[in-house]
Amino acid sequence: MRTPVLYLGSYFVSVLGNSIAAIALPLIVLQLTGSAISAGWVAAATAVPAVLAGLFMGVVIDRINRVTSSVLTDLVSAASIAALPIVDALAGLEVAWFVLFGIIGSLGDVPGMTAREALLPGIARDSSLSLERLVGVRESLGSISLLIGPAVAGLLMTLFEGSTVLWITAGTSLLAALLTLAIPRRVGRTEDVPATEPLGAWAEFVEGWRLLTRTRVVAMVTGLMLFSVMVLSAFQALILPVHFTRIDRPGLLGFVLTSIAAGLLVGSAVYVVLAHRFTRRTWLATGLLVSSLGFTVVGLLPPTLLLFAAGFVLGLGSGLCGALLGLLTVSGVPETALGRVMGAQNALVTAAAPAAILLAAVVIEHVSLTAAALGFVALWGVTSVVAVVGPALRDLGPIEPETIDA
Repeated sequence: MRTPVLYLGSYFVSVLGNSIAAIALPLIVLQLTGSAISAGWVAAATAVPAVLAGLFMGVVIDRINRVTSSVLTDLVSAASIAALPIVDALAGLEVAWFVLFGIIGSLGDVPGMTAREALLPGIARDSSLSLERLVGVRESLGSISLLIGPAVAGLLMTLFEGSTVLWITAGTSLLAALLTLAIPRRVGRTEDVPATEPLGAWAEFVEGWRLLTRTRVVAMVTGLMLFSVMVLSAFQALILPVHFTRIDRPGLLGFVLTSIAAGLLVGSAVYVVLAHRFTRRTWLATGLLVSSLGFTVVGLLPPTLLLFAAGFVLGLGSGLCGALLGLLTVSGVPETALGRVMGAQNALVTAAAPAAILLAAVVIEHVSLTAAALGFVALWGVTSVVAVVGPALRDLGPIEPETIDA
């Protein structure tokens, strides 16, 4: 069990570090500059290279040992954060430094996520855990990280100066790299495939997109992930903050986000324990139904206590089927192509969040907050219905990955 423990520990620490950074970095920028626009520029400047890195680095991940690629991407993330307090001590920090090292760090974030996900089949083969159980446990740990990350970030920002918090954040990425480095290198090698004429880098990139868009299960799963991220991002980043600001209770936003994370934790834990008791289709339909119920109530922007409860229900439904969605991608793609397929998938999901926030902002500005909330609820409802009744996800038994043509 040493290998899965190292893998899951690395995943937990990495997600925790990202969760801390998501809260701490904007606050540090605000402390140094006093400008919300500056914090916005840092976020915007890092989004595009993160998407591009996710799109094109998947080919590299498929060509080298995945343990190596996971370690390297975590080291890039650690170095980009650690560089900030060093520059601060030598010359003082300005927004340009945050943008520069944010761009460098983004080159490790999405590829790192991809490399770690592509390791899953190898980890499962090297342990007594089934792939289904491994994905479920990983999702539970991710939910715990998301649950405690904001609180840890707030505590660190209260106890320490910004430079110290940056060192601690860099340390999480370094620790993740060290844990992954302890995983046997044999785990990171892809399975042997029949000897064929090797594809060039561009041909492999195109092949990854073909598998992503033409494998019906993987295409539908990607669509569900995209719309889920869009709806959640719109609510978390804009709709709910605007709502609580208008009722003059902005401090309550964190409690709603915590209730969602708690629901995710419970849902993913239930899936881990009971995954084999029900069919995959039952888990998917139940998760989508429960999450749709939660989204609907949240979209009505009800009284605060009901909003907390709805957030938990929303997270519960997402947790019930979240691990299954990841499993379906891993199961439906040849292991030798997981890097490029998941890289494209993660890039799309990364781009979906800012696109949804922008769309929500336009609707709130030119129509109303209610229209934005109900519009995103309707989007998720339609997506859920299409997923459940459509042919792509009708038979979710174990599937054979599509082969790659030379």
